[in-house]
Parts: sequence; structure tokens; C-alpha cells
Amino acid sequence: MDKTIVVRHKVTDINTWLKGHEERVKLFASAVSSFKTFQDQDDPKSVIIVMEVTDMEKLGAILNDPKTQEAKDRHTVLEPITMSMQVDL
Repeated sequence: MDKTIVVRHKVTDINTWLKGHEERVKLFASAVSSFKTFQDQDDPKSVIIVMEVTDMEKLGAILNDPKTQEAKDRHTVLEPITMSMQVDL
């Protein structure tokens, strides 16, 4: 069963980051079935991605891969990257 994850981070250049969409789709394809992209209304350099994750372990490996850091740099991603999961009530 897919898990919905909300990822939030800032970028230094929103246009550069938006142009990297297809690369992000390919980067996460083995662990994520789909994602939606949002931008904060009050801060255009703050972005949110809602991911449907098929494999959390694989997602962790992707995020910790040095090649992913290169993509973050190209896409102007700033740390911290916050990941949130749904809480079962």
C-alpha cells in the first residue's frame, strides 16, 4: 500500500527548480508512484511535494545517494528538507 508523504523545502531559484520536474520524476520513479507539486502562496521559494511512496526503503536510498545531492544542487534545493507522514488516528 502506498504511503502519502509531504515534503517541504525552499529553493534559491523557483524557475530552475520548476524546470527540473522531469528529472525529479525519473529520479523518484522506482520508489514513488506519483507526486503533486505545490508552492507556498506567501513564499514563492518554498515548495511542497505530496508523494505517493511505494517503497520507503528505496526512497531513503535515493535521498541519501550522492547523485541525488548533485540533482539538489542543480535544482537549487536548500536544506532542511522536511518530510511528514500521515498520522493514523
